[in-house]
Amino acid sequence: MKPHDLFLQALTAALKNEEVSWSEELSPQTWLSLFRLAEMHHILPMIYGAVYSCPAAKEADPKLFFSYKQRTIQMVTLQTMKTSEFLSLYQKLADAGIAPLVVKGLICRNLYPNPDDRLSGDEDILIPDGQFALFHRVMTEDGMVCADAELDMEQAYEVPYGKQGSPIYIEAHKSLFPPESEAYGDLNRFFSDIRERAVEVCVDGTPVLTMGYTDHLFYLICHAYKHLLHSGVGIRQVCDIALFANAYGREVDWQLLLDQCREIRADLFTAALFRIGRKYLTFDPVKSCYPEEWSEIKVDETLLLQDLLDAGVYGGGSMSRKHSSNMTLQAVAAQKQGKKAGSGVLKSLFPTAKALEKRYPYLKKKSFLLPVAWISRIWNYRKETGEGSHNDASESIRIGEQRLELMKQYGILDSGK
Repeated sequence: MKPHDLFLQALTAALKNEEVSWSEELSPQTWLSLFRLAEMHHILPMIYGAVYSCPAAKEADPKLFFSYKQRTIQMVTLQTMKTSEFLSLYQKLADAGIAPLVVKGLICRNLYPNPDDRLSGDEDILIPDGQFALFHRVMTEDGMVCADAELDMEQAYEVPYGKQGSPIYIEAHKSLFPPESEAYGDLNRFFSDIRERAVEVCVDGTPVLTMGYTDHLFYLICHAYKHLLHSGVGIRQVCDIALFANAYGREVDWQLLLDQCREIRADLFTAALFRIGRKYLTFDPVKSCYPEEWSEIKVDETLLLQDLLDAGVYGGGSMSRKHSSNMTLQAVAAQKQGKKAGSGVLKSLFPTAKALEKRYPYLKKKSFLLPVAWISRIWNYRKETGEGSHNDASESIRIGEQRLELMKQYGILDSGK
């Protein structure tokens, strides 16, 4: 059996809070591939917990298992610390009269059988309009500092915070998506009035404010869609969507969700995600009240499944894949502007000044320095390229072209036929 198949079996077991029952001996390379795949998707604790006591594991190299056991313990311990610190900080914000909406990570993690086995690199919160100054003051009083010293906090749509000597990392959003993005900045229009439908959930005894159930599920879909346009989704986001639908599907306005997905050309993509969820990730159409109209959407999920398994978490499986996002984002942006996508290779090498402003802030005021940014970017790309870096220009182009075809199959891009 291939590592991808074993990976999906172990993940299914983890989502059910079960263990696999593999008895056939697996080679050391197979075990290594399985654990590396789990690390690439940032779900090692879930996979390790599902396999470590099966008969096949007892026949495996104990040194290999000990190594991954240690990593699992460290990851879960760190995540437990992050969760505890975040909830304490959230309570301080609430006491100060600030009511940020918590999205994704903490809310989704709370749905898993063992929440801290579902790792989160950061916590995302949406700050109420007009409260950022007060929010920043409370954060700094608690020892949090902006993690990007050069960031213009007044202009940025997202401000990252960290704390010396602590693993906590928070991304404070003024909007859920970067408004300047030509490919998906317009998604913000769907979330302009979400506070009117906010709900409260309890996490480890702490009440936390978050988006309403339909809004949140649509946001999870939009967030996956955003990463699809970049370099890939990864399996963890699909798990989040499946578990969220299972938990709150009875409260979801599925017709509105379908209408919104169709509006952004993500209906086939979303239907494929739910098919993957149903086959591999414990998504229950009955429990979630998944409508027949959704089930009847004809779509082949196999290409998407392969892409997200190859992608790793947020498409970070390789540098080549990351760099391929220039081609896919350019194609989607061009289509939204009613233009025919230009040369994907040229646009990948020579993006617009607006597309590079985040990485090279000087372009905001001095757009005439765009050629300098191009040279700097290409030079950095060459430095990243090297033996063992999994970064190759021709491979980036190959992946980009392959993923453009994927987006055409799922109706995100016009097929051109």
